[in-house]
Amino acid sequence: MNKVILMGRLTRDPEIRYSQSETPIAVARYSLAVDRRFKRDGEPDADFFNCVAFGKQGEFAEKYLKKGMLICICGRLQNRSYDDQNGQKRWITEVIIEEQNFGESKSAYESRMKKNNTSDDSNSSDNSSYSSSNNSNSAINELIDDLDDDDLPF
Repeated sequence: MNKVILMGRLTRDPEIRYSQSETPIAVARYSLAVDRRFKRDGEPDADFFNCVAFGKQGEFAEKYLKKGMLICICGRLQNRSYDDQNGQKRWITEVIIEEQNFGESKSAYESRMKKNNTSDDSNSSDNSSYSSSNNSNSAINELIDDLDDDDLPF
């Protein structure tokens, strides 16, 4: 069995390309930062996973996903190799996306991004949108706060 389920934030906007076939297929690549449950001093707070989405999933990523968004993905791990400029064989492990879903509401994402852009915090590096909410419970709480009674199925 080869199944991966991750929840994290995009570290950059998806990079989209289309295949050169008769009917072009979207190929979206992005990196996902996933919090580590247990953190030790001197170790990173997150792991970063390279993700690839093909076809309709790639088109979805192109249209809706942006840097800093919290998403949930389901897919499989896949290894591939390539030769670098020096002729050395390099191996890459990627998550091939089968499903991807939003992990936060659009309004929660937009208000968080607006807050990040207006803060004069020294953490405004490329990972600022990721580090502003490095606790997955806070993302769930944001979702719950944004719910109206009309949104519930019961």
